[in-house]
Amino acid sequence: MPVYAVEHTTTYRYRRPVGFGEHRLMGRPRDAADQRLIDWSVEISPDPDRVTSVQDAFGNLVTLISISARARELRVVNRLRVDHHPSDPDAGSLADYAASWPFAYDADDTADLARAREPHAPDPGHVVGRWARRFLNGTATPTLDMLRAMTNAIRDDFTYRARFEEGVQDPARTLALRTGTCRDYAVLMMEAVRSLGLAARFVTGYLHTPSVGPQRVGAGATHAWLEVFLPGLGWVDFDPTNAIVGSRDLIRVACVRDWRQAVPLAGTWTGFPSDSLGMDVSVRVEDMTPGMTPASQSTVVPFAERQACAG
Repeated sequence: MPVYAVEHTTTYRYRRPVGFGEHRLMGRPRDAADQRLIDWSVEISPDPDRVTSVQDAFGNLVTLISISARARELRVVNRLRVDHHPSDPDAGSLADYAASWPFAYDADDTADLARAREPHAPDPGHVVGRWARRFLNGTATPTLDMLRAMTNAIRDDFTYRARFEEGVQDPARTLALRTGTCRDYAVLMMEAVRSLGLAARFVTGYLHTPSVGPQRVGAGATHAWLEVFLPGLGWVDFDPTNAIVGSRDLIRVACVRDWRQAVPLAGTWTGFPSDSLGMDVSVRVEDMTPGMTPASQSTVVPFAERQACAG
């Protein structure tokens, strides 16, 4: 199975030395049946006074960084290696009652999945809900087939385009424009499946592009996709940017209910607004599988492009 190595460098630059408040890093990959962490480290400059890690409400590891020194640059390098065992969901493994839509989650899951089933974005005119119902076939639609079709449709019918505004588009706007970034596509599909009563959550991490075969959109930067809870299979990955169903080439770092809860690095600084010279981000993903020639993708994301290229 492949071994993936990631080096993610974030550099903030300033005209003069500034002070730093606490910074919050989501950088440690999640351990799961299809992904085992081999090693993980964080390099910080200037030297921090304190680095601690805590789990959030979703089981993600959040690293808290405290720095008392003033500096003209803050640099955070997140390095990791994972042993990747890609999953490929099999419809035959679905619980019998969930094989076709519509279905209701059983009583043991309903309470825990409640917030993940609720729409989180406005849907004026129910346009997202109507779009989701395009993928239904009569009164009983094979659940996994419906989700595959929705994933493929976003990849095939929409145009991936860099967008320089911060944040995520409303799903209705993404539908109207037929363009967006990986975060926009993930949120659109999350809201679409939630409108059908399914539980979905937002995933942030990294994407590997094989040296042969189709090129992935969004490689060389942080990437975003979603997971849907399917009884018998658990949380299943869907990447509508690349029409990936299952976890192949997806390196999972954090899973959250709302995309706002998955910021890779956030913090504050003290100084004049004019002191900021911006932020650069570079991400390098390598296939380090023993016996194979390393294949890598990397990119440098300047300050003005960080939201679009980070999905």
